[in-house]
Formats: sequence, C-alpha cells, structure tokens
Amino acid sequence: MSLFRNFMSVGSLTLVSRIAGFARDALMAAVLGTGPAADAFFAAFRFPNLFRRLFAEGAFNTAFVPMFSGALEREGEEGAKLLAARIMSWLVAMLVLVTILVEIFMPQIMIAFVPGFVDDKEKFDLTVLLTRIMFPYLACMSVMAAYGAILNTLGKFFAAAFAPVLLNLVNIAMLLPLATIWVQDPASATIWVAIATMGGGIAQLALVWSAIERTGFRPDFRLPRLDPEVRRFWILAVPAILAGGITQINIFVGTIIASGADNAISVLAYADRLYQLPLGIIGIAIGTVLLPELSRHIKGGRETEARASQDQALFVGMLLTMPAAVALIALAEPIVRVLFERGAFTPLATVQTAQALIAFSAGLPAYVLIRVLQPGFFAREDTITPTVFAALSVVANIAISIWLFPSLLHVGIAIATAASAWLNVLLLALTLAFRRQFVLTLSQWRAQAAILLISVIMGGCLWILADQGAGHLASGVPLWRQAGVLAALVVFGFVSYFVLIHVSGTQRLGSLLRRLRRSR
Repeated sequence: MSLFRNFMSVGSLTLVSRIAGFARDALMAAVLGTGPAADAFFAAFRFPNLFRRLFAEGAFNTAFVPMFSGALEREGEEGAKLLAARIMSWLVAMLVLVTILVEIFMPQIMIAFVPGFVDDKEKFDLTVLLTRIMFPYLACMSVMAAYGAILNTLGKFFAAAFAPVLLNLVNIAMLLPLATIWVQDPASATIWVAIATMGGGIAQLALVWSAIERTGFRPDFRLPRLDPEVRRFWILAVPAILAGGITQINIFVGTIIASGADNAISVLAYADRLYQLPLGIIGIAIGTVLLPELSRHIKGGRETEARASQDQALFVGMLLTMPAAVALIALAEPIVRVLFERGAFTPLATVQTAQALIAFSAGLPAYVLIRVLQPGFFAREDTITPTVFAALSVVANIAISIWLFPSLLHVGIAIATAASAWLNVLLLALTLAFRRQFVLTLSQWRAQAAILLISVIMGGCLWILADQGAGHLASGVPLWRQAGVLAALVVFGFVSYFVLIHVSGTQRLGSLLRRLRRSR
C-alpha cells in the first residue's frame, strides 16, 4: 500500500470519527450550551488529555516508534516484541502511580488548573467531581496509544484509527435521551456524559487490545527493569516528554487564563472541535503514517526514499489543508450556527465560537506542517531539537495570550495558539533545511504558491456567496434550509478548488487517483 493510500486510509477513518464527534458535540451543545456546567465539563475533560499527550503521545510517537522500527529491522519480530514489553512495563507503572496521586489530591490540583472557578463553589466542586470520574480515561488512552504505535509500525492502521469512533458512539448513546426525552439540568447531565466518556475509553482499549492480540505482538506485562535498551529509550523519551510537557503547559496556561472569563473555556472547546476535523483527517493521519515510514527508511539507510516520503507528505498535507483553512475562515459563522445553535446554545455563543474558529483556522496549515516536519527529527532519534523549538513557541504563546486576553478574551487565546504554531513551523523548517534533510525545489515552491492562491480565490468566492445568501443562513431560519445552503456552498468550494487545481496543472486529478490506487 502506498504512503498516499495509507494517509487516505487513516484520514478516512478519522473523518468517520470526526463526523460522529460532530453529532456528539451538537447534542452536547444542545444539552450543555456554553454555561458553567459546560465550562466545568470541558475543563475536566481537558485535564486527563493533558497527561495522555504527555505519557502516551510524547513518549511513544516520538521515542518508541524509531526504536521499535530499528528492532524489527535488526532483531526481527521476537526482539521487537520483547523491547515493547520492557518499555510498556514502565508506562503502566507510571500511569498507576500518577492516577492514584491525582485522584487523592484532585481539589488542590484544580485550584491551580482553574483558579477562575474557585470563587464559584458549585462550579469548582462539579469540575473536581467530573475530573475524578474521567481521569482513569488517561490510563485507557495511554495503553491504547502504545498498542496503536505498535500496530502502526507494523503497517496496520485500522484499529487505532477506528477506536475514537467508539468514544463518540458511546457518548451519543448517552446524550440522545438527555437531549430528547430524559431532560436533566446541565450539571447532572455532565455527570452522565463523564461516565459515558470512561465507558468509551474502555471500549477503545478493548478494540485495540483485540487487534494486537490477532497480530501476536501484544507485549506481556512484567515488573519494570532498567536494562540498557530501556535506559536508551528514556534518554530519547525524556526530551520528548518534556516537549509534550511544554505543549501541555501551553494548554494549561491557556485554561488558567480562560477560566477568568465566563464561557471562554466552552467556547474555545467547541471551536477547537471544528478545526480539529481537517487537522485530524489530514495532520494526524500524516503524522501517524509518516513517522513509522521515515523510521523504517532511515534505519535501513534509504535516505532517498525517506526524503521522497516527506516530500509527498508535505504536498498532500498542504493540498488538502490550505483550502480547508480558508473555507473555515470564510464560512465560520454559518458552520457554527448549523452544527450547534439550538437548545442551550444561543446566537451569542455562535458569534463567539465563530470568532475563535477563524483565529484557530489561520493556524491550521501550521498545525499540519508540524506533523510533517517533526518526524524528520524523531525518525533520526533527535528529540531534543523539537523540544527546544516547542519551548520557544510556548513562551510566545503564553506572552501573546496574556497580552491579548484582556482586550480580546477567548479570541486572544486562539490567535496566540495560531501564531505560536507558525513560529514552531519556521524553526523546524529552517533547521531541516540547514541540515540538508528537507529542502524544497523550485517546482515544489511553485506548487505550494499555486495551492495558496487557488485556496484564496475559492475562499473569496465562498465569502461573497455566503454574504449574498445571508438571509438563508441567519438565526431563526429553519435548520433544513440553513443546512441545505451550507452544503451547497461546501460542494461549490470543493468542486471549484479541485477544478482549478487540475486546470492549473498543480495536481492532475487522474494522477491523484493513481496515487490512491498504487501499491508500493
């Protein structure tokens, strides 16, 4: 299966997950709105996710995958399986210790995490309760991510990519009666959704567990021991964990700042979900597939193939991301209104969420480029350089957030996030270019300029058409009419963009389809 086809396979499953996630978020918006209970839930859900990215994604997607790929190349399946077992024993031990300590000291931790909630005892206590219910979700997701890293390295992407769908389906099953026949107050509803989140986490872990059992690669649990290979893993992983930790400090500070304004956390959460659709389909898919691919080529001494893989990832990433970012900016308010504006989600919440979505979307190409560029370091077992760059971008993020929040509130935090992502991209790209490990040719620069120009033309047309049809997209218009007009705009944007891409010669559609079908 070609690298491009792997991108599309993982991206397609992520699309299914994001569509189910939109259904979940639409129900959640109707039940919770953007009030105190919604702020409490999203703050509580964000907390275990911080640690998940720290322990699972930080260590395993950067340090473990290159080592596991190298063990497969040198020692075969049995040696790679033994290495995975020794490393995972440390992950599980750390998860158990962290979970116990956090559950015990949750009220004290929440004072630091959401200081703006402290004066509202009911809101603060609800946040503590919800976080205690959902924090074991960290263990499920971290072990799942570790198993997923093994499956991805083996070229088996389905189970890990499909697993998030289960979380959304379980949440939808819980939210449907709350939004229709079993109406509860928002605070009580958040407790049921928190329980459903834990159930979804268990379902995800079960799916990936069964997939890795079928491969015969499930690592056996054992007592942690510090042998030379495990010591080498920690030498690589600690900078990766620090990089993940720096990023989480960024989110942590953003949450602290946002907790000082009513509804800011929930508004940012809804906007985040929307721009995560293209990021998940494109960026996460590329990052998931590219790191194992680069690691195998580099460990096998195939530098030419490694460069070709990264070139292809960049082109595909920007070909799909740039128009998505421009379209989200042009259609932000209609998108938010159609998806969320009902029940407890008010027209004011629509405007606020759309403002944050526009700012986030300006950074969408940067978020995807980071996924393309970082594997160039991680596959060569350089985890320190990206860590330094992440630290610099976080410093910029915090400074800009503190500067803009008093005047722009939640929009200031979104702008800071986008700006710091572009700084990170600049640092990564310049360093790879200096090392001669990733340099664009003149024809590649022309292709990227054409993608940007065509995307802007498409976005301008969408904005004009949405403005002309504003009467069909306004609050109070029947949902079926709003959804129909928005769908027509999306189809127009999709068709016009790819027609222009084809006519300009930037990417012939026949060649694109052949890439999808071609086997390695």
